[in-house]
Amino acid sequence: MAPKVTGPASYFPSIEKKYGKPIAHWMKELKKVSKLAHMEQVAHLKTKFDMGHGHANAIVAVFRKENGL
Repeated sequence: MAPKVTGPASYFPSIEKKYGKPIAHWMKELKKVSKLAHMEQVAHLKTKFDMGHGHANAIVAVFRKENGL
């Protein structure tokens, strides 16, 4: 049995369902704006893709952690 996912990544299934794209898609989008600060990346997802704040923040948090930002 897989361990229970906690933290920001726990939002990923609902993000994929709501926006119809895999998390890998959003990670690629964030690579385009990787030089921006955390909240600027969140604002990018919210503005360009009409993503909710919580979902955008979760993706950005995982992106930044995985990329050492």
